[in-house]
Amino acid sequence: MNIQQILTTEFKLKPDHVKNIIELVDAGNTIPFIARYRKEMTGSCDDQVLRELHERMEYLRGLEKRQAEIIASIEEQGKMTEELKAAILEAKTLARLEDIYRPFKPKRRTRGMIAREKGLEPLAKILFSQNLREGDLWTLAQPYISEEKEVASAEDALAGARDIIAEDISDDAAARESLRQLFRSTGKIVCQAAKTEESVYQMYYDYEEPAAKIPSHRILAINRGEKDGFLKVGLTVDEALCLDRLCRQFVREGSITSGSVKLAAEDAYKRLIAPSLERELRSDLTDRASEQAIKNFGVNLKALLMQPPVKGKVTLGFDPAYRTGCKLAVVDGTGKALETTVIYPTPPQNKIAEAKDKLLDLIRRHQVDVIAIGNGTASKESEIFVAQVIKEAPRPVAYMMVNEAGASVYSASKLASQEFPEYDVSLRSAVSIARRLQDPLAELVKIDPKSVGVGQYQHDMPEKRLDETLTGVVEDCVNQVGVDLNTASASLLTYIAGLSGAVAKNIVAFRDEKGVFHSRKELLKIPKLGPKAFEQCAGFLRIPEASNVLDNTAVHPESYDAAEKLLKLFDHTVLDIGSAALLQLPEKIRQQGEEKVAAACGVGIPTLRDMVGELLRPGRDLRDDLPAPLLRTDVMSMEDLKPGMEMQGTVRNVIDFGVFVDIGVHQDGLVHISEVCNRYIKHPSEVVKVGDPVTVWVLSVDVPKKRISLTMKRKP
Repeated sequence: MNIQQILTTEFKLKPDHVKNIIELVDAGNTIPFIARYRKEMTGSCDDQVLRELHERMEYLRGLEKRQAEIIASIEEQGKMTEELKAAILEAKTLARLEDIYRPFKPKRRTRGMIAREKGLEPLAKILFSQNLREGDLWTLAQPYISEEKEVASAEDALAGARDIIAEDISDDAAARESLRQLFRSTGKIVCQAAKTEESVYQMYYDYEEPAAKIPSHRILAINRGEKDGFLKVGLTVDEALCLDRLCRQFVREGSITSGSVKLAAEDAYKRLIAPSLERELRSDLTDRASEQAIKNFGVNLKALLMQPPVKGKVTLGFDPAYRTGCKLAVVDGTGKALETTVIYPTPPQNKIAEAKDKLLDLIRRHQVDVIAIGNGTASKESEIFVAQVIKEAPRPVAYMMVNEAGASVYSASKLASQEFPEYDVSLRSAVSIARRLQDPLAELVKIDPKSVGVGQYQHDMPEKRLDETLTGVVEDCVNQVGVDLNTASASLLTYIAGLSGAVAKNIVAFRDEKGVFHSRKELLKIPKLGPKAFEQCAGFLRIPEASNVLDNTAVHPESYDAAEKLLKLFDHTVLDIGSAALLQLPEKIRQQGEEKVAAACGVGIPTLRDMVGELLRPGRDLRDDLPAPLLRTDVMSMEDLKPGMEMQGTVRNVIDFGVFVDIGVHQDGLVHISEVCNRYIKHPSEVVKVGDPVTVWVLSVDVPKKRISLTMKRKP
């Protein structure tokens, strides 16, 4: 198997680039490092393509390994032929490979195996050959009747022979593949109610849909309904068509044994093939749906993590609650906790006046700029309270509803107790909510990605696959943004390319003991951080206080000489980095020619372009170029909404069938996929992402059911 050639064809890349990617990955380089600092070698493939190519490479290597195992097993049995070996090596999928191996695979004791033990295989071969035109089956079976072998009659002998034939038909790779295609193209998923009570699965109580067309989110909903005991789920196919196809392959009319072979074929289909293919198809549908859900979760998670930070603002985190009171935490512009307290403006205490005085006092003393309100229990009452209070504040204050999914999990974690040993669990949550608004990425990396609330059926997903994907997404986000080496938590550093959890903790410990880093080179003093790890991580770590300005850019230390050559080429020095003096640099390079300048600096054109961008804007946070989050100063309720009303909102979740938008009424509205835009789209993520500010129009409001239907198409 030529894996490199297969990848080149499938990904439509140049052979040299695929070869380089394989070698880079095998040499232990991380995906973020390859994507950012080896663009010349990969043709500037982004991290997503690199991850997909890596996954495909691993699948093909697994296929190749399985081929070798199967060949060895069949050769050991002494049953290998040139044709069989060629078929194994030509198999393109694991399913096809296992079909070929099926007749040779060690099995549990089956009816066919028992029949063979009784000496009925010669009779089975006579029946299956279908060469006899005269005689009768009873005469054929007589020699195989044996008390010793527990074959009491001719009928027993014939039945045993048919069991052998049925097993051989079931093990035929071509027959299975033919029926597999028929199942996939004509099969229907059929659901019936397993209970009469009302449930969220009610629409599936009498439901069917072609397996080839059923969307991923319905597969997952049906699976969950079956798991919860509300649905009976099955697969129906045209049995007559399947049997006809099987009989045309194995039954030859005109022989006295044709009827026996037909009976065996029908038995093979009903007892062995159909149940197996149904399980396989449902498993494939679930795998496909899971992959789609995991991909969707990854897209949403990336958008959530990459939301623009609210930098430099004194923020008050407001964690709503009823009986136990609302927890407040003020953090400064760097995220340092300044003060915490508890107020009781919500039922049953309703100490509104006292709560108001406390909140206004915090705003005045700490010069609070913005309030981050968690969207959990009692958030509606809290939002109304805050909106009223800030009208009387001594300075302009806005607020934003913040998704608090996972905040309680973090607050009770070992990590939170290490960060805030002086606070109880509930107050830690308020600090976390404030920090989520200030820097979503830095705060959310402390939480299990599955708990951030932007997925679809994530708890039904294969855990290992989900974790791999989500960890990859977090890694890509953290490395795209880069982190401040002198302020980053161990949680954040863990996601930097080349750094393990242990090394991340060593960095923080070193920083606590020795003080701030002044140079990237100091990283080499960290225990367990060797030259390879330094190569992988250095470019993603920023040092704003560094004496060398390049240490606060995404320029890799390996390219410092090239950067200095570039500056010198146009009569600049490192002191000009980030100043107006460099604004004409891109035009000067264009006039002289990118290829010529790149060659003079000893780098490729992609690296040159990246370098210029960093020299112009050192310490740039790419999230700053995104639309700012939508801050509010007033509150509305569902009852205020009317059809046709134009609203500003923030995308909270993007799923297969639509988009959930927060429009400031405590209940997210749904924009169905058909209402996202005026053109056909396969998925809403083609148009919007989590965190996007959007303009929507109200289509309908159902207050009792708490449903809001919205459109993103311009109101007629």
